[in-house]
Amino acid sequence: MTGRRWSVVTVTYNSAETLRACWRGDARPYEWIVVDNCSSDDSAGVAQEMGAQVIRLPENVGFSRANNIGLRQAAGEYVLFANPDLEITSTEGFEVLRRHLDAHGGLAAPQLLSSDGVVQPNGRGFPYATAKLGNRKLWPLSRLHASYRMTAEPGTAVWVAWVMGAAVAARTTDFIDLGGWNERFFLYYEDHELGLRAWRNGLPVALLGDVRWTHHWGRATNSFRWSRAHTLELRSARTFFGMFPEFLTGLPPAPRRHRQAARLVGSPVPVVDDSAAQPVNAPGQRATT
Repeated sequence: MTGRRWSVVTVTYNSAETLRACWRGDARPYEWIVVDNCSSDDSAGVAQEMGAQVIRLPENVGFSRANNIGLRQAAGEYVLFANPDLEITSTEGFEVLRRHLDAHGGLAAPQLLSSDGVVQPNGRGFPYATAKLGNRKLWPLSRLHASYRMTAEPGTAVWVAWVMGAAVAARTTDFIDLGGWNERFFLYYEDHELGLRAWRNGLPVALLGDVRWTHHWGRATNSFRWSRAHTLELRSARTFFGMFPEFLTGLPPAPRRHRQAARLVGSPVPVVDDSAAQPVNAPGQRATT
């Protein structure tokens, strides 16, 4: 038991170099739990050297199940699920996330920035199949679903249907009560399902513009060359649209099945605490811990 308010869970798979680049620094005001999915490199050893509590798995059990294993070890009142390629550029962001979660509950995410400081649209609207294709810049669907990709400016927060799994925060008890990550998903689409499930359980999902952390992201399925990542994504897509046919066929109508989300997604989160009005860091600024 660390006595720290936050637990951060990171799932690694051959992530040694990414950890070295993104998780530098010694003192951490949070408990850091790294669950290693049987990497062939020294991910687990690097994480341990950097001060993490490391759980070494004998096989690759996938992203969702590994996150749940880390969750069961989390001692903090709040939990952040953070990818190895996330750079927590200011630890003051944890306090902004905490204030939001205490006021509204549910799930919350920082506004992510790319390596060069450009805003990444890590918030999303309803994941219609046509929106997913539009997100891959398939015209004219890219114009039809222009609002699918969502961001939050400094000083604002916005309700979203779901957030990318690179950085997701919640009160630990809320996340446990929600059922954790859905282990039917090995990789991909687990964040879609998580957000929709949260909304249907009365837990809203928000993107916070006052927490701006860097995500050094390189999606494995951006290439047109077929790979194992494409196979995993296709498998998860089948599972997801089987659970939520409304986003593939339009039946039943999504707004009817997801009433609260349909009413709020895209609208601003009510301001509760004016002390969070300014961004907690400039792009590229590293935490001083």
